[in-house]
Amino acid sequence: MSVISSTKNLEALSFTLVAEFDAGVERVWQLWEDPRQLERWWGPPTWPATFDRFEFQPGGKAGYYMTGPEGEKAGGWWRFTTIQAPNKLEFDDGFADENGEPVDTLGITHATVALEESGGRTRMTIVSTFESEDQMEQMVQMGMEEGMKEAVGQIDAILAEHANA
Repeated sequence: MSVISSTKNLEALSFTLVAEFDAGVERVWQLWEDPRQLERWWGPPTWPATFDRFEFQPGGKAGYYMTGPEGEKAGGWWRFTTIQAPNKLEFDDGFADENGEPVDTLGITHATVALEESGGRTRMTIVSTFESEDQMEQMVQMGMEEGMKEAVGQIDAILAEHANA
C-alpha cells in the first residue's frame, strides 16, 4: 500500500496522511484535477464517489456524493481556495444534503494537499484541519482515518493502468 503514515494531532486539530507513488508529480496531480479520475479513488472502496459539480479554480466549487453498499448516499462539497498546479491544492470540505446544499452538522474542515518529487516517486501529503476538538473526534469516530487510508490505497492501481497503457 502506498500510505506511509497517518497522524492525528489533537493540539493542532489536524490529521495528516502521507503516501508515495511510483509516478511523477504531474501524473499524480491529474488524479485531483480530473473529476473522472478523482471518482475512482475519493472515498473508500465500499463508498465510491460521484462528482456532479467540479469547478477546478480558486473560489470554484465541487459537489459529490458517495454511495454506500446498501445504496445510501452521503453528500459532500468542496470550495477550492488555492490551486498551484502541480504541487499544491487547498479546499474547504463539508457535508451536503440530498440537493448538494451544505449542512452545518459537522462543520467544515480545511484540506491542504502537497505533491513533491521524492527520489523518482511522488510524495503526497494531505493535511485536514478541524474547527474544534469535538469535530475532529466525531470525524475520527465516523471512520475518516481508515476511510482516507482505503481511498488513497486505490491510487496505485489507477496509476498502474496508465503506466501500462
